[in-house]
Amino acid sequence: MRHAVIMAGGSGTRLWPLSRKRKPKQLLRLFGGQSLLRQSYERLATLLEPQSIYVITTADHLELIRRELPEIPESNLFGEPCGRDTANAVGMAAAILHQRDPDGVMGIFTADHVITPVDRFSRAVDSAFKRADENPDALITIGVVPTAPETGFGYVQRGEPLGDGLYRVDRFVEKPNLQIAERYLASGDYYWNSGMFAWRIGTILAEIEKHLPESYLPLMELGRAWGTDSWAERAAKLYPRLQKISVDFAIMEKAERVLVIEMNCHWRDVGSWNALAAVLSADAEGNVQTGKRVIHLGSKGTVVATEDDEHLIATIGVEDLVIVHTADATLVCRKSEAQAIRELVATLQAESGDRHL
Repeated sequence: MRHAVIMAGGSGTRLWPLSRKRKPKQLLRLFGGQSLLRQSYERLATLLEPQSIYVITTADHLELIRRELPEIPESNLFGEPCGRDTANAVGMAAAILHQRDPDGVMGIFTADHVITPVDRFSRAVDSAFKRADENPDALITIGVVPTAPETGFGYVQRGEPLGDGLYRVDRFVEKPNLQIAERYLASGDYYWNSGMFAWRIGTILAEIEKHLPESYLPLMELGRAWGTDSWAERAAKLYPRLQKISVDFAIMEKAERVLVIEMNCHWRDVGSWNALAAVLSADAEGNVQTGKRVIHLGSKGTVVATEDDEHLIATIGVEDLVIVHTADATLVCRKSEAQAIRELVATLQAESGDRHL
């Protein structure tokens, strides 16, 4: 059987003050009144029934996820007691699914990307599932055909062609500088690393046992305990001790047989306010907005965000600003300084705890 796991952890610090611990970015309704998580689910629902779709998130967000995706069975919502990065999130989901369908194929998908058109996404995912089933010893990654020399994304270099759009992976590359990114784009041999994968459940668990052995036994114990009265106690004891590491570093860059298929579509990681300009329609002066009551007079290149449709935000003669309104906090900064939002959030936490987080 096929299973799709949506990874929906994290709080989206760079989208503060709309994104908070109690309402992370994947639940913000910034795009056509839908959350990014809802969009992720609906894309997968073109291929799978709700009982084959799962979400792994932090335990504190489980109730929010239940309300956002009522179609998914409650037993398909996996709550991490704390964040231990993607390698352990993948491992915990795989260990639980192994108890249900040890010979199944699972896909890993993100909850914070805008992907269009959906039919191209569906074809690529369908192909990834098929390739994982046909290549039981391989890990399949989905590479996005790049359209610009982006320096904020990781890349996948494709190697030997294996037919029908499938390639061996030569290497994974971290975020390059502009000159290197331009070379990657010109070569035609590199994809953006989408963070989406497919593999046999047993295969990814074997790779975790090989490359992350200190996590393997605790994860398998949690898989066996899922659904029992002892699960929460065991998870609270075992999970925080696991090494915090991404699936890319822990597994993908070390595995011997990694293959890539391409997804040729519009794909954007909505990880910052500046990224909104790439996924929302701009006016004639380059201003983008969420929220209904926004007016600009002589302003250019400005991002305005609010979920309050009754609150008016007006600008006059400003350029290249980020303006974000919430009930208890307002952010104003230059777009060029938006990367400092993480530093601002850390400062707020040090000074006033979680009051505004």
